[in-house]
Amino acid sequence: MKPADSHCHVNDSKFNEDREEVFKRAENELEFIVNIGNDLETSEESVKYSEKYPFVYAVVGVHPTDISTYNDEVEKKIEELSKHEKVVAIGEIGLDYYWMEDEKEVQKEGFRAQMKLAQKLNLPVVIHSRDAMEDTINILNEFPDVKGVFHCYPGSFESAMQVPEGYVFGIGGVLTFKNARKTVDFIEKIDLSKIVIETDAPYLTPVPFRGKRNEPIYVKYVAEKIAELKNIPVEEVIKITTENAKKIYNIK
Repeated sequence: MKPADSHCHVNDSKFNEDREEVFKRAENELEFIVNIGNDLETSEESVKYSEKYPFVYAVVGVHPTDISTYNDEVEKKIEELSKHEKVVAIGEIGLDYYWMEDEKEVQKEGFRAQMKLAQKLNLPVVIHSRDAMEDTINILNEFPDVKGVFHCYPGSFESAMQVPEGYVFGIGGVLTFKNARKTVDFIEKIDLSKIVIETDAPYLTPVPFRGKRNEPIYVKYVAEKIAELKNIPVEEVIKITTENAKKIYNIK
């Protein structure tokens, strides 16, 4: 089995020069990729990619740093997009207190609205949380029926134990960084059944390419680091994390 990139943004302008080649490389080396929307426009682009490429799936939603664009009209359009057969989740949604483009209460309102939408549609969610762990977990616990991926999980093992049972944790290139002690500790303690691997491409490029543009095929370096930390074959990491991604996103 090949690895899967459970979270990337190939719609980003950093891919404008060679997007087709990036998709071709991903098709050759990966089981599938999940392209994630940040707002209505990128959500629509994600759906278009999923129509064009059989191995691409889409996630639609409004990111916390774009939450000022979220309104009833946008919600209706996101709901329409979500009915597409290749849309596998609502996201990337959550809270970001680092950039603070909008006040906390505005972010929380938009987050809850999209959690309610996911609950109504019976879809999983893709969660973004930055400097907002406690509030994020509190809101997730308001929706016990919703499951999903806690993208680029930034917290500790202890915090993860407070996240509802139906979530898996997205691990990306940060794990390979020298200063990633908290993420390393998390990986050493968490069961492999709770992990999916991701790139967040074009961001968070793993070693040995840190500082350059990330792309979906680099997800293998995340798998290799997990295998090293858990002292298990990389093939086992790839098999289990790919199956985990299929299960959480309901990909057959």
